[in-house]
Amino acid sequence: MTDSNVISKTITEKIDELSGELRKLSLGIHEHPELRFEEKYAHDVLTKFMESKGFNVTPHWKDLDTAWVATFTHGSGGRNLGFNSEMDALPGIGHACGHNLIAIGGVAAALGVAEAMKQHNISGTVTLMGTPAEEGGDGKCILLKRGAYDGLDACLMIHPRPGAKDWHGANSCLARAQVEVEYTGHTAHAAFAPWDGRNALDAAVIAYTSISTLRQQLKPTTRVHGSLEGKDWTPNVVPDYAKLSYYVRTPRYQEIGPVMKRVKECFTAGGLAAGCETKITEQSMMIDLLTNKPLAEEYKNIVEGQFGNKVDLGPEGFFGASTDFGNVSHALPGLHPVYAIPTKPGGGNHNPLFTAAAATPEAHAATLVAAKGIALTGMKVLTDSSFAVKVRESFEADLQRMKEEFPDA
Repeated sequence: MTDSNVISKTITEKIDELSGELRKLSLGIHEHPELRFEEKYAHDVLTKFMESKGFNVTPHWKDLDTAWVATFTHGSGGRNLGFNSEMDALPGIGHACGHNLIAIGGVAAALGVAEAMKQHNISGTVTLMGTPAEEGGDGKCILLKRGAYDGLDACLMIHPRPGAKDWHGANSCLARAQVEVEYTGHTAHAAFAPWDGRNALDAAVIAYTSISTLRQQLKPTTRVHGSLEGKDWTPNVVPDYAKLSYYVRTPRYQEIGPVMKRVKECFTAGGLAAGCETKITEQSMMIDLLTNKPLAEEYKNIVEGQFGNKVDLGPEGFFGASTDFGNVSHALPGLHPVYAIPTKPGGGNHNPLFTAAAATPEAHAATLVAAKGIALTGMKVLTDSSFAVKVRESFEADLQRMKEEFPDA
């Protein structure tokens, strides 16, 4: 068996060697922001790149036009290590969540591991998945249901956020459920005969205000937030249509149900008060992130020991957003570290200042450190059978603990 330090050197040197090509890929994706399920440019450049590096590539994967998978197998048998590359941007503000960096992070990790497998005769498979539509489309949830993650022994990915230089976190994130309500009323002249109308905007405003009041009774860790939209609104016509779209977030997905019930009661109350028809639609849920402890501890040891960065596994490492990777982490052992890139004050995720930050050389350098971290962590799953067993046992213990904590879920 090749010494682990030699394997680590091979991986880190390979990722450093690819830095220029990865930077070009990242900037290309950054300059071509594409919304969920529309990531055609990113799909094409990434599949072409992985194919050029000797991976077996399947484009338009699992009946999703912009999903893809690239695999590399060496020897016979061995374990299967997964990585994810996200690609989608946000409406109006481009890559304000840094998915251009996540894309190359997965690519870098997969290519680094593959190089070590070749050079040191390590049997196994590395699987890189191009996962579309993280922003509101739940792309990984769809892929998970279609069997994309079957057979993987672990799956890892990275995500940028603002923070102190050389900082990383690996804890959890919030579960998130989506719900929307559509109100249908009746138009009328707003001055001549308003009594003939049924005001859908009134219904939405009543519901919105009710939910704002409801927040007094919610736990500090719960988040409920939404937006209001309509069509053909004008001041002299009673609005006959309005829609509210809401997210409900809690630390554990099992806690969402009671909160969602009360939110929907607010929706219903608005419709009743305004005399409008009410249609409530619940969408898919992003489950909270189940961080695998052995993987997280290994990532911390590597990133702190080899690269001199700081990794928080405690509350400071908590990511107060949500991700469809959470669903993946409840199906197999997973790790989703976040890492800091330099931003201007007020320039957090989903802000145009973060879009600009995601294109900087400093963000690129931070991404390569995080990519090396997950590559070296994942390589231990391939090369160390006892560690792989420990990872699996920890995952199963976490699932059992949740069943005991939420027996009625």
